[in-house]
Amino acid sequence: MEELALHILDLLENSLAAGAGRLELTITEDAAADRLIIEVADDGRGMNKEQAGAALDPFFTTRRTRRVGLGLPLLKSTAEQCGGSLTLASQPGKGTRVVAIMALNHVDRPPLGNLGATIAAVLGGEEPPELLYRHRVNGKEFTFSTAWLKTHLGEVPLQMAPVLKWVQDYINRSITELHGGEN
Repeated sequence: MEELALHILDLLENSLAAGAGRLELTITEDAAADRLIIEVADDGRGMNKEQAGAALDPFFTTRRTRRVGLGLPLLKSTAEQCGGSLTLASQPGKGTRVVAIMALNHVDRPPLGNLGATIAAVLGGEEPPELLYRHRVNGKEFTFSTAWLKTHLGEVPLQMAPVLKWVQDYINRSITELHGGEN
């Protein structure tokens, strides 16, 4: 995939397909340690050990519409190609946590991409999940949550186009500010 935001979107969509109502996304960029960490955790159905191991196999999928599941294997490959790793921890009935670690400045690391569009896409569904998104850059942190947004919106649905546009712009602007005004 050309940008990491697409990998993140795939992880979040997998969580929703597994029945998750609560999603946590944490991205940590640490220049001093030359590390980029992407973590997605959910409260979905979870997987047993056999399913979790098979989820990293590109020829395994639980979907009925296609015979391969490339999302996790591609992210694992990207992480390893960039000097890192991917771990998957899951328990039936308790959810799943995926952590991808890679060198922040590795020449082959894809750009983060449009994370605002990724979050807006996840919130645009019929039943938007509860989402907590943290983004850390060299010790500074930005946090966005649907609980916070719902408090400010009142009865206005999250999936309305103007709300999603605002979410996208707000997240992208906040990330730019974390990077000192440059992206």
